[in-house]
Amino acid sequence: MDAKCQCGQLCVNLPGPSTSVVACHCSDCQRRSGSPFGVLAYYPDDSVRITGEATRYERPTATGGTFETFFCPICGSTVYVRAGKHPTLIGIAVGAICDPTYPAPVRSVWEERKHDWVVIPEPAQHFPRGRS
Repeated sequence: MDAKCQCGQLCVNLPGPSTSVVACHCSDCQRRSGSPFGVLAYYPDDSVRITGEATRYERPTATGGTFETFFCPICGSTVYVRAGKHPTLIGIAVGAICDPTYPAPVRSVWEERKHDWVVIPEPAQHFPRGRS
């Protein structure tokens, strides 16, 4: 299973579906993804293989941490992220996997910023802000 950018230059080889899939509705994820929310699947760092060049963008989080986005310098697609609060995990943009059978989110965070028409189905856990 692979996650890729639009042009295919940046690729992450994955061991299979993740059990930790998170939908985030914060303003930063909306802007990062260009959609009403971002969905990331988290994997242990040592379980994935990254090939290709990535450009890194780091921003502060609402809780005082850091969040790094890695995107293709050619086509601009975000493929993976790293959250400072989870240094041994890598978050993969689920849209970059392009598998309609990929598991649904198990958590939905920053729902106070969620667009009214978005529905994240149960049994996902729901949080008005980030999970503590």
